[in-house]
Amino acid sequence: MTTPLLLDFLENHTFSEIGVGDTASLERSVTHRDIQLFAAVSGDVNPAHVDALYAKSSRFHGIIAHGMLGASLISTMLGTRFPGPGTIYLGQSLKFLKPVHVGDTLTVTVTVAAMDPAKHRLTLDTRCTNQNGELVIDGQADVMAPTEKLRIHRTDLPEPLMADKNLRYDQLLAAAQALPRIRMGVVHPCSRDALEGAVEAAKLGLIDAVLIGPAAKIRTLAVEAGIDLTGMEIVDVPHSHAAATQGVAMARAGDVQALMKGSLHSDELLEQVVNAQTGLRTSRRISHVFVLDVPRYPKPLLITDAAINIAPDFEAKVDIVQNAIDLAHALGTPNPKVAILSAVETVTPKLRSAMDAAALSKMADRGQITGGLVDGPLAFDNAVSMAAAKTKGIRSEVAGDADILVVPDLESGNMLAKQLEYLGDAQAAGIVMGAAVPIVLTSRADSAHSRIASCAIALLWVAHKKEADHA
Repeated sequence: MTTPLLLDFLENHTFSEIGVGDTASLERSVTHRDIQLFAAVSGDVNPAHVDALYAKSSRFHGIIAHGMLGASLISTMLGTRFPGPGTIYLGQSLKFLKPVHVGDTLTVTVTVAAMDPAKHRLTLDTRCTNQNGELVIDGQADVMAPTEKLRIHRTDLPEPLMADKNLRYDQLLAAAQALPRIRMGVVHPCSRDALEGAVEAAKLGLIDAVLIGPAAKIRTLAVEAGIDLTGMEIVDVPHSHAAATQGVAMARAGDVQALMKGSLHSDELLEQVVNAQTGLRTSRRISHVFVLDVPRYPKPLLITDAAINIAPDFEAKVDIVQNAIDLAHALGTPNPKVAILSAVETVTPKLRSAMDAAALSKMADRGQITGGLVDGPLAFDNAVSMAAAKTKGIRSEVAGDADILVVPDLESGNMLAKQLEYLGDAQAAGIVMGAAVPIVLTSRADSAHSRIASCAIALLWVAHKKEADHA
């Protein structure tokens, strides 16, 4: 018996149409998205299925599918193909013989082993093999076959929205891990997330972490949190202010190539960074650049400045734009599209942000800002939505496809970044640009995951700057 694949209809096979030895099969390739969706629905977030770093070090050397994901294809076969609609699933035995990896193609075959005419029951041999012909799942199903012939229109289900929140993070990590690690001074790592982020970044080969803070407090925290500090260098200073001073001094002397803020307040560290005599100032104004992975946006989105410059004047905005463009280059975008945001997309003297945007755009046209396509003023909607830009008749290479959003001030930028993170499910990282070394300035509430991503960005920036300086 052959069971044809009907794209628009589901047609069953009644008990009277079935004989011992009849068989049917279907084929399905397993994707990473399949595994994520199954984990989300089932709640089975075993790290072997969803944590790439853990899975890489496991006996399977990578993500594997849930056993029941493969077994669910047997149910798919029984309920939609053979016997099809009207089948009642009574029981199933299963043996899981080999792991299923991302990209494997499974062939599910069911064969009628026995029939019970009195109860319209079937015993079916159920087998799943991979693309190499290896038996992955073996078992036997008991079903009650349909007695009424059915041909039912296939139900179209909505496509579930699920972004791979780890995809761009993994890509960023892979790019950074291909480079030599850097020495990073971690200033006052006296919270679990701050310490864990630094230690994990070191374990991943991104940094050699130099922990700057009260040594006894750091070691006690490590013991309580179960964090292994073996091989970690600790510079013992009495408190957070001393840690900030020491960290900046080490960066100034070239002892570390980057800094990471630990559990002290940002102002405490930045006060030392901007000190005219002992700090890390350059000819550029320092500014912060968020690097966001927003699930509904097709590429990384940079937002600046949402952390340092409260109400930047025009000269400061020039440096803010250039800093963001330079970081985009380091992250692999050679000609980033920069949207200068305002409340409107028209030039109007009533809004300072609109006038600044127009002037910044003209500076880019004249080569006073280099390395990117700059346009503004643009409202947020027509900066990130091609449909919104077309509706408003905006002709621009930047509109609807921005890589960088330059906000009018810290308040609007901080609100935008945090809204995308907490309501838009975005992953956030970022660094301070414009100082002599990159500075990871994560929030005290940020996760170790965010700190690791920021370390990767800092590493990519150091490598890019070194290459540019020697070009």
